[in-house]
Amino acid sequence: MTLRRKLLVLAAAVTVLAVLAVVAILHAVDRTDRKNRPQAGGPTVASGRVSLASTAERLLVFRNLAWGPHRDEVATVRAADPDGARTASGVKCLRFHASAGTGVCLQAEHGALQENYRAVVLDAGLHERERYPLPGIPSRARVSPSGALVAWTVFVGGDSYAGTDFSTRTGIVDLRTGKLTPSLEDFRVIRDGNAGHSAADANFWGVTFADDRAFYATMATGGHTYLVRGDLADRTVTVLHTNVECPSLSPDGSTIVYKKRVPGLSADAPWRLYALDLASQRETPLAEQRSVDDQVVWSDAHTVVYALPGDYGADLYVLPADGSGGPRRLTSAAVAPAYLG
Repeated sequence: MTLRRKLLVLAAAVTVLAVLAVVAILHAVDRTDRKNRPQAGGPTVASGRVSLASTAERLLVFRNLAWGPHRDEVATVRAADPDGARTASGVKCLRFHASAGTGVCLQAEHGALQENYRAVVLDAGLHERERYPLPGIPSRARVSPSGALVAWTVFVGGDSYAGTDFSTRTGIVDLRTGKLTPSLEDFRVIRDGNAGHSAADANFWGVTFADDRAFYATMATGGHTYLVRGDLADRTVTVLHTNVECPSLSPDGSTIVYKKRVPGLSADAPWRLYALDLASQRETPLAEQRSVDDQVVWSDAHTVVYALPGDYGADLYVLPADGSGGPRRLTSAAVAPAYLG
């Protein structure tokens, strides 16, 4: 046997072994997953027609985590009865958001040896309008209030915001023109009135839209995180406040609720929810004592909703955005919520 043939045989053997190893790992994970599944008593989920269009009755839409054939599908429930029967769409997402009849669904494409990811823009009937390849693992997704802009964030290194050894990529697409901004890292950074260029280590994540031009996001550089206000037309971001992650803008545009790293907390659970008044830059801690690793959504002008770990993977909680009251479980087995109508 020639050396070249021996090398080809060796390469083929290594490939087969790698495939077998991946299959074995996935099988083991699946067995563990099944063993740890909650039993009866979960939310009732049935297939049906799901629409992102405005309706007479307000709906809550989210990624359904209840075990069964509809797990990971986009589902809706009456906002007035969040523990009621759910309608599942058949569309599966890792992250999801919707507004004004437009949805964005971040999905995995399963291959033999690796997973690829994509952002799928959905119309009001959850039919695909556009799709964009993603360079990493989906993390955050947002649609502007008008439905004209869609943003996503993915991990391209590392796997947790709790550490500092990770990299993100945030893209924005304008559905009116089809213009894609694949990364915010090319935007000019304005700080203390001085316009420069983004640092080589700058990361951006967690976009929240003010309108169809302005947005807010987190920028990390030099070991610190900052709230920035972005301008899509000018391709600039302006630094506003420090120690802000995953901002979410209130419906009236006056307040940002975000997760803040609090000194002295565990490195695995370092965040607490805060509200920032944009006019005065005054911070108010919210009445949630658990660490929240999520980008909240506003259910109305005074209340935010977010996910925390639960028996099915995650449950949704509701909390006043002014620091009063306390958290209340909204519904179980759900993540990535949005309100319709």
